Amino acid sequence: MIYNFDLRSVGFVVGIALIVTHLLAIVNGETVRGWLRAFPRSKAAGIALLTAVAVWAFWLVATMDLGEFTHYRRLLMLLVPVAWFLSWKYVDEFLSVRALGILMLLIAEPVLEAAFLRPEASRLLLVTLAYAWVVLGMFWIGIPYLMRDQVTWLLKSDWRWRACSFGGLAYGAVVLACALMFYRAA
Repeated sequence: MIYNFDLRSVGFVVGIALIVTHLLAIVNGETVRGWLRAFPRSKAAGIALLTAVAVWAFWLVATMDLGEFTHYRRLLMLLVPVAWFLSWKYVDEFLSVRALGILMLLIAEPVLEAAFLRPEASRLLLVTLAYAWVVLGMFWIGIPYLMRDQVTWLLKSDWRWRACSFGGLAYGAVVLACALMFYRAA
């Protein structure tokens, strides 16, 4: 295990994050909509997310068991900043979307690890969300204009916006309630 997070902590953090982000979408709808429209082409957001992803990847390569590839650790540690620089320099199109996709893949792992072999059926709320992040992350890395199209579709009607905002808020509340009531330290 790389991360040593228990299911209760992960459920609490994910539940609070879902509640806060979707509550912001409800309360400051126009501001969040404007930010979402601009996000796919935002160079500043792309560099910030790419930097966070590179730091996380560097830490993983430096600390995790690489098995039969352990003798490549130094080379991989060198390749992470090189990949960061080359991405920053040459990936202008939808850098923020691609970096967000990578971040979603990285975030899914500790969530899945915390839920691994746990008996609570409600852990599937976190597992389902993590796999949704994985699928979206892979699509956004490979076909980043899909996020722009998804945001355009979402923002096309107030009904969709409210439904997604309240749906995410409710999902976060259920995850938080499960974390507080059902998830115990292993």
